[in-house]
Amino acid sequence: MRIDIISALPDLLKTPFQTSILARAINKKIVQIHVHDLRKYSKNKKQQIDDYSYGGGGGMVLMIEPIAKCIETLKKERTYQMVIFMTPDGDKLSQKISNQLSQLKNIIILCGRYEGVDQRVRDLFIDKEISIGDYVLTGGELPAMVLCDSIIRLIPGVMSNSSCALSDSFQDKLLSPPIYTRPASYKNNKVPNILLSGNEKKISEWKEKEAIKRTQQKRPNLLNDE
Repeated sequence: MRIDIISALPDLLKTPFQTSILARAINKKIVQIHVHDLRKYSKNKKQQIDDYSYGGGGGMVLMIEPIAKCIETLKKERTYQMVIFMTPDGDKLSQKISNQLSQLKNIIILCGRYEGVDQRVRDLFIDKEISIGDYVLTGGELPAMVLCDSIIRLIPGVMSNSSCALSDSFQDKLLSPPIYTRPASYKNNKVPNILLSGNEKKISEWKEKEAIKRTQQKRPNLLNDE
């Protein structure tokens, strides 16, 4: 999979891809990450990428021309299945969306900045708009990282134990059941006996029961979603 990220502040995206599972995915050549500095696609020597909003209002707006040039340049080199814009008013990111995107070959992610982007960018170039929650950040770089992490970990071969991703919360509209590790007893707080029994069938049944119970308590809306 190849992910191209367009950003006004590309340095914000460097470190997260240099550690842990994301770095391993890149080193194993399962995923390619290419971050593009939007300023390099500016029309003028000052590398201007934003301007005042028509009609007044505070804050600057990302201009259409640098974004259009970057996207059009990338599309000349390969076919992209999806161009995504990270924005607070987009569709809220879910495990279902991450699962769908993890099956694509090439995607572009545009990071917003300042007050947002010229509406014509959204009208002409964006296939899907995604939000990571009902709150506003200073830019789309952190949301883009959240999206990338949620996608990449689902790609076969990325995680050493592929069953881990399949048992994540939300995969079956259920939260994960409680999990434990050593020691088996801590200050008289003990791990449930069933988990120490070695009976895989009984353990599986316990996990499913506890997952349903936890979902009913914490996120009952998940059980009613279509």
